[in-house]
Amino acid sequence: MRKSFAPSQLPTFAASTFPAPPRRSLDLPLGTTVAITYGTYDLFHVGHVRLFERIKRRFDFLVVAVSTDEFNAVKGKKSAVPFDDRIELVRACRHVDLAIPETGWAQKESDIVAFGADAFVMGSDWEGKFDHLKSLTEVLYLARTEGVSSTELKQNIRGRQ
Repeated sequence: MRKSFAPSQLPTFAASTFPAPPRRSLDLPLGTTVAITYGTYDLFHVGHVRLFERIKRRFDFLVVAVSTDEFNAVKGKKSAVPFDDRIELVRACRHVDLAIPETGWAQKESDIVAFGADAFVMGSDWEGKFDHLKSLTEVLYLARTEGVSSTELKQNIRGRQ
């Protein structure tokens, strides 16, 4: 025999019982997967392009955050190429759907939530450094392109002078 309940007898749930899906600041079709990655992208090279290409093979929409010159200074880095030029180069890459400035350490967490990122992706040289973000999204570390890096390019240029 089936038991009936009056509406007043049905359980009520707080809004926090069923959390809302992440709010995306992007206007994308339902089911679109989003990945986000971060970097300085100084002396933009084929390794950067291949990283973006591999991310786009797995995800529909790629957001690339480019470190500003001011944030690089906080990190103790100085870019050979100014921020405005670096972000323009990244935006010109066909695999990149959106390039944004990276202005601080805490931005990663807020960007993951704001863009509803399905994955946070970095090169394998950062392995384990961003595992704390796994509570927000999938964290992937992809293998670097062998034999090419901005640091190596800078060293080779200095060696030729």
